Amino acid sequence: MAVPKRKVSRSRRGNRRSHDALKKIAVSTCPQCAEPKAPHRICPHCRTYKGRDFLGEDEE
Repeated sequence: MAVPKRKVSRSRRGNRRSHDALKKIAVSTCPQCAEPKAPHRICPHCRTYKGRDFLGEDEE
């Protein structure tokens, strides 16, 4: 079984874990309904993107 020869310092441990932090979720507002939405995605509230309407097949 592998066992560490020396104690890993706080700095080295922190450098290894530097990519483990959670990222902030990007949020923009919809120009049509002013609701929060993910950027470059269809608005889940009014179903529009770049001024065009994207209704689902089940809603038409």
